Amino acid sequence: MNSSTAHAGAFARPRLRAPLKLHWHADMRTCEIVHPRGSVELNRSAGEILARCDGTRELDDIIGELETRFGIAGLATDVYRFIDAARRLGWLD
Repeated sequence: MNSSTAHAGAFARPRLRAPLKLHWHADMRTCEIVHPRGSVELNRSAGEILARCDGTRELDDIIGELETRFGIAGLATDVYRFIDAARRLGWLD
């Protein structure tokens, strides 16, 4: 599935917007986005996606990495939805 055709408006190489930082908790099951006004708690799935949003990976590559890491196929729709939500929240460039 090609990101440009599978989901209109999906950025090819998403990047976590500065000055936001991703911080993993010691248990590695949850993380948070830290920003100047506080933080937002995220589940592991959201953290795994955002950890790969560094501006160097194509969206399809991020999906492929996640599917390989977790041994699950068919994650594209969920990742596209999350990326769209993160973009609307101002987390991604």
